[in-house]
Amino acid sequence: MSSISTGRMIDNGSDPVKGRVVWMPAKSIWITAMTLIAIIGGPLTFTWSAFAVFILLTAITICLGHSVGMHRLLIHHSFSTHIWIEHFLVYLGTLVGMAGPFGMIYAHDIRDWAQRQRDCHDLYAHRRSFFIDAFWQMHCIVALDHPPRFVRERRDRFYRFLEATWMAQQIPLGLALFALGGLPWVVWGIAVRISVSLTGHWLVGHFAHRAGHQGWSVDDVAVQGYNLPRFGLVTFGESFHGNHHAFPDSARLGIEPGQLDLGWYFIRLLATLGLASAIKLPNMIVPRRGLRRVNATETASDSHPPHHAAGRAESRP
Repeated sequence: MSSISTGRMIDNGSDPVKGRVVWMPAKSIWITAMTLIAIIGGPLTFTWSAFAVFILLTAITICLGHSVGMHRLLIHHSFSTHIWIEHFLVYLGTLVGMAGPFGMIYAHDIRDWAQRQRDCHDLYAHRRSFFIDAFWQMHCIVALDHPPRFVRERRDRFYRFLEATWMAQQIPLGLALFALGGLPWVVWGIAVRISVSLTGHWLVGHFAHRAGHQGWSVDDVAVQGYNLPRFGLVTFGESFHGNHHAFPDSARLGIEPGQLDLGWYFIRLLATLGLASAIKLPNMIVPRRGLRRVNATETASDSHPPHHAAGRAESRP
């Protein structure tokens, strides 16, 4: 079947459907080890201070690192900041334990590319049952028969270093935690945090591509995005995935009234301090082809989409 290109995924006689699910040993062993350590060691080493470390580090790495640094800044370029701030935020995102910078870009872009086609592989669409999808997403990849060509935009040395050492980046943090709080801080600050973060990331992806609140839809695509409003706080805005499908380059994900988006508040703080600029919002973005409103709720006053016709061009992935 024919396919369309996106920003970094270039059609090359590509097929988003045909392929096989392949078990990835390193990825699988990593998440399995962290989960087993968390399940077994977590209760045995529990202290309130270790739990506080888990909460604090999870919030910092998921909000500032994954949501703001990796997702909104590195992948979507939804705002600009000083390179040292960008490097720090992406480093925090690497500490989430999901992948290195280029691994995150590729994993995001191949899924985004597939979901924008008229049909795609079940793994990219989260179509399978709960437990099969869990195994596929956290332990496997799709080896497409005819994948698109991936164009890596940046050759940053720091990102190359993080990409080569992303698992090992837990070691300095683990040593610091051990020095400050002993084994409980290491178990809760590393293993429990990583296992919860990676499982939580999959859960949001699973449910946000199946059903939920939908203020916007996109015609003629394989997969729709949905909002999970009850989880806006604990996901730092990432659960508003329907909004993200509608306006993928927006720095603000919680664009409807009452949608709490702490990642957006952090970007606003950076802007207030003069540390962020070129911030993109829905009213500044050319609408995706086929984008349409599906309910009467209006967006927040500073997030109205453009008034020109939807479908003039595709947003960057």
